Amino acid sequence: MPYFDAAAAILDWFGLVVFAVTGALVASRKEMDIVGFALLGTATGIGGGTIRDLVLGVPVFWTQTPAYLATCLAVSALVFFTAHVPQSRYKLLLWFDAAGLALFAVAGAEKALTLGADPLIAVAMGVITATFGGIIRDVIGAEPSIALKREIYVTAALVAALGYVLAALAGAEREIAILAGLLAGFALRGGALTFGWALPRYRPRPGRDPSP
Repeated sequence: MPYFDAAAAILDWFGLVVFAVTGALVASRKEMDIVGFALLGTATGIGGGTIRDLVLGVPVFWTQTPAYLATCLAVSALVFFTAHVPQSRYKLLLWFDAAGLALFAVAGAEKALTLGADPLIAVAMGVITATFGGIIRDVIGAEPSIALKREIYVTAALVAALGYVLAALAGAEREIAILAGLLAGFALRGGALTFGWALPRYRPRPGRDPSP
């Protein structure tokens, strides 16, 4: 379906821009120079997809289409001069980020599955695509990692990738499988943003007394 493919491409670029903005905003909070903005914005925007392609052993996507890299650099530079604007609308940006998260998870899983990867590997590649850019951003920016936050984030990427893969394996049409993954991941992340959903955490328990 040409219209579906066009819409998917637009959403892909949209997600890239949102991720780059979130990376650049970390640089703004750390009061970095414009090179720092470019580094964090680019790492967030294309970092996950880069790791995915390296693991899958295929050409890294932005080396084939340099416009991805150029977009991250341009967005980062723009945020350097206008960081107060997206920062003042950060709650709205989180919803855009939720859409980008679900989209990147599905896109990563689809690419892996298309390349003949095992379904489990495809799910893992979806999670990596959606979240590892943010993890790299947090490490470089010395921020608390998204992987360690109580609020559901990585799990939403997992659900999106898993939803797509299960639908695809069940024989659903590509469009239906993609929508299933997108809606599942976005709904879970949206619930976390709205209601503060979180998975149960491990609670330390006293060890056994070794004495008889």
